[in-house]
Amino acid sequence: MATIQQIQTVFPQEADIPEKYRLPGFLEQTEYLIDGEIRHWSGEMNDILSPVMLQNEHGNPEPKIIGRTPLLTPNEALQALDAAVEAYDNGRGYWPNLTVHERIQHIEQFIEKMRQKRQEVVNLLMWEIGKSLKDSEKEFDRTVDYIIDTIDALKEADRTASNFVIEQGIIAQVRRVPLGVGLVMGPYNYPLNETFTTLIPALIVGNTVVFKPAKYGVLLIRPLLEAFRDCFPKGVVNIIFGSGRVLSGAIMQTGKLSFFAFIGTNRGANDLKKMHPKPHVLKSVLGLDAKNPAIVLPDADLENAAKECILGSLSYNGQRCTALKILFVHRQVVKPFMDLFCKELEKLKIGMPWVDDVKLTPLPEPDKAEYLSGLLADAHEHGAKVINEHGGTANNSFFYPAVVYPVNDKMRLYREEQFGPIVPIVPYEDVDTAIQYIVNSSFGQQASIFGNNPAKISMLIDILANQVSRININAQCQRGPDVLPFNGRKDSAEGTLSIRDALRCFSIRAMVATKYDEQSKTIIRQILKDGSSNFLRTDYIL
Repeated sequence: MATIQQIQTVFPQEADIPEKYRLPGFLEQTEYLIDGEIRHWSGEMNDILSPVMLQNEHGNPEPKIIGRTPLLTPNEALQALDAAVEAYDNGRGYWPNLTVHERIQHIEQFIEKMRQKRQEVVNLLMWEIGKSLKDSEKEFDRTVDYIIDTIDALKEADRTASNFVIEQGIIAQVRRVPLGVGLVMGPYNYPLNETFTTLIPALIVGNTVVFKPAKYGVLLIRPLLEAFRDCFPKGVVNIIFGSGRVLSGAIMQTGKLSFFAFIGTNRGANDLKKMHPKPHVLKSVLGLDAKNPAIVLPDADLENAAKECILGSLSYNGQRCTALKILFVHRQVVKPFMDLFCKELEKLKIGMPWVDDVKLTPLPEPDKAEYLSGLLADAHEHGAKVINEHGGTANNSFFYPAVVYPVNDKMRLYREEQFGPIVPIVPYEDVDTAIQYIVNSSFGQQASIFGNNPAKISMLIDILANQVSRININAQCQRGPDVLPFNGRKDSAEGTLSIRDALRCFSIRAMVATKYDEQSKTIIRQILKDGSSNFLRTDYIL
């Protein structure tokens, strides 16, 4: 168990940082990418403050500014948009007219260059967002695997599309084609993986994009700028840096976007979508807020439930949209469950991201600890207590997890998505308490059920299937495996992501059809023989 002294001295001195994980110096990024050209910015800059603080000579932690990134203006945002629009050229551009095999070759080149930057990107994940070394490496490797699996899925889809449909005197070929020009914005908690799970599928099906990295976790895109420049035709990928609201608002207002891929808050997404003057033109793929509940039934295996709920609520400090953010536990078992839960929590190692087996690290959002402390004060005012030792103890950007009990509907914790290391526990007598919470919630991403009675579990499954998009049995909420659909109801999502679903989200079906007569067949045969159409073809990608 972490002691108060360990929490108070969690931040290292600079000399204590292993050489391998030190940054190469102050990272002054001036680069951004527009129209195939890495340009340099000489205007206002944004300081990148690391959540990893360093002790000064007096032993007090001080913030560390690790670099700066450009604060571009709407002028640069519109230049990036114009480059993407020109590259797409109403579907007549070079990129959308490449064959699937040719676009895949560009993506494969990008993978190779991306792999060369693994250590650099992993280090920046640790320094920028406080993610542990193990999880940072996992995020990078999972992203590469996702791109490879996306390539395989597209090959499979293209092989299927190479067939002709003959029905009721009509012969047709159906293929998926790009939507057009899009804006891609990722989240700070998975600034590489979740961003690329929209960016890469959008590109590989033939769209052109403007990409605005997350607010935190922005420097880690810098090592990949040259790879984007070298592996894609000019204007296909344009990468800009700065205020999301300023840059994205300017782009959205033009009405030139065909799609919007965004992972963040539903309020942010709503505000941006409203700026588009042609709402029916804009297709949105959104991953938004969630307040995923767990329901612990009285017959649950409490040891398993406690371990899964620890993983679900506190992996990466609870900063995941799929995290378990409120636990409903039956009164018959709430005491032994909390005892087991707190024992599991005590096993979690605190420290800096590069420390072996570390589980609890500093939080990247400035003033996050102050916000979380405010939630605890509100809960205390309405009758709850922090039940684990040292729970809620803060040291600048580090916040030790707090288990709060008993939580009720008068508390902010009952409604707000805390997105951090606070675990609210709600006792219940009737499972309808948890059901009504889920029904009345503005969010509907996932839920977890812990129990062993098939009849009770099946009853909950049938109710929750119409409220959330994934029901986990005796397991934490999570996104993977990536072949499974990832979506949500209500204010939690729009569109569906998975390896195959993402390819569908960023494309639309189009077809060529004609009468099944000799004249038409002769024309089609000649087109296929000459290979004169990139759309109408029967080649088979191996």
